[in-house]
Amino acid sequence: MLASASPRRLQLLERVGLTPDLLNPSDIDEIPHKRETPRALSIRLARGKAERALEMPLVRAEGPNAFVLAADTVVGLGRRVLPKAETVDEARDCLSLLSGRSHWVYSTVHLIAPGNKVSSRCVETKVRFKRLSREDIDSYIASGEWRGKAGGYAIQGRAEAFVRMLTGSYSAVVGLPLYETVHLLEGAGYPVFHSWMTAPQSEV
Repeated sequence: MLASASPRRLQLLERVGLTPDLLNPSDIDEIPHKRETPRALSIRLARGKAERALEMPLVRAEGPNAFVLAADTVVGLGRRVLPKAETVDEARDCLSLLSGRSHWVYSTVHLIAPGNKVSSRCVETKVRFKRLSREDIDSYIASGEWRGKAGGYAIQGRAEAFVRMLTGSYSAVVGLPLYETVHLLEGAGYPVFHSWMTAPQSEV
């Protein structure tokens, strides 16, 4: 079960042959606590989403053998948490701050497995943007891809053209660190590779 409404996270799971039996988004307050670092925020929100999902009727109906997976991605500039941009002004502020600089993306995956076994990983990825011109920012804002995205950009779209360097996990920046996700599921006893063998073959 995936505790997320993000189509990007679902697509990432499907890319590695995993299709959740249930999609059950869990809404929690995502406002950072005072002096909370971007990394700590990512860890807290992923855990909170998983724990909230576990209480929901649809998840309870799955029984004691449910695997509940949640994730959260936060963009940080130093100790500063950049918002999930919802307005043009927020997006412009984010892009202006990221222009010509390196920032960190913290993507946490949190798993609650049968028997209430809990495991999680926070993946840190360093991303450096080129220096953005006014035209870069204006045209990206016009695309609308920034809306609701941490840091005001979606790396899997036009903003990938802004990235000079990425050190870490590309899938984590998109929203779900695939290596760590598969590792946690496998370690908790989820039949990851059985899913690969039984899934329809895809064309590469």
